[in-house]
Amino acid sequence: MKLATQRTAARDGQLLVVSQDALAACPAPWPTLQAALDDWDVAQPQLERTYQELNAGALKGQTLRPEALAAPLPRTHDWLDGSAYLNHVVLARQARGAAPPAQLSTNPLVYQGGGGHFLGPRDNFVLQDPGWGLDFEAELCVILGDVPQGTRAAEAADHVRLITLVNDWTLRNLVPAELAKGFGFVQSKPATAFGPLAVTPDELGKHWHDGRVHVQMRCQLNGAIVGALDAGPEMHFSFYDLLEHVARTRRLGAGAVLGSGTISNSDRSHGVACLAEKRAIETVEHGAPVTPFLQPGDLVQIEAFANGNSVFGALQHKVTIP
Repeated sequence: MKLATQRTAARDGQLLVVSQDALAACPAPWPTLQAALDDWDVAQPQLERTYQELNAGALKGQTLRPEALAAPLPRTHDWLDGSAYLNHVVLARQARGAAPPAQLSTNPLVYQGGGGHFLGPRDNFVLQDPGWGLDFEAELCVILGDVPQGTRAAEAADHVRLITLVNDWTLRNLVPAELAKGFGFVQSKPATAFGPLAVTPDELGKHWHDGRVHVQMRCQLNGAIVGALDAGPEMHFSFYDLLEHVARTRRLGAGAVLGSGTISNSDRSHGVACLAEKRAIETVEHGAPVTPFLQPGDLVQIEAFANGNSVFGALQHKVTIP
């Protein structure tokens, strides 16, 4: 099943059911995605029936317009983002001459971001100050149902409702001062953007297993491909592992969003899913970074593919100034 949210005057938009070919959509029998997640056992069969009827032609859909979409879940109580690709962490630390965390391979890195407002798949990013060092980060995420405290990885699959695409914008030049305080990200993490479509795990078939999404993540900057990465094999901590970690001391409410962190491959021929990693490689290999961070006018495109087909639709963002 594929879902999207059409932007309306209402803060949480209108939930849409999207056809399998992602060309058409119709209003869902539930007003918003959050409402459906809050009562998933009732909502899921109704949404699935609408999806089947739309695909069979029993329902007449309207043309899906990605530019009219908000994030599938326009806001949430909990946006939690991991760093499950260890190659990304190692490279970043190596570039600044720091050792990786002692428990890097056994204890996931996760931060809690701002979930009160998410950007849609075609929203421009308004950059107040180019000196802040704007960077994109191509990720995947899961949207969860209610998760009891103490949920283990072996039980986590029961709580994954939907999967989608993420661009976790970062203001890199604001990061060091925040980390130096020892209290986490705030200013360096502006509103995160999400892909057009959120899909149920069964929609991915063999490309979803072991709590990982086995797709190719393609990242383009101004039309040039900078990354074509395999998202599955090098995700050291699966979404199930990350869920166990964040649920250790708290329960999570329906609609919590859990991110993978920046996708990264150790084979550098696959490119990168963020400019910070490209700059880190340049520093390690040549002593200093050459690639600049994003500037007004730049166009970022991120899309995931399975068997050559777009899975979640494309993120497309132009960097603008106020």
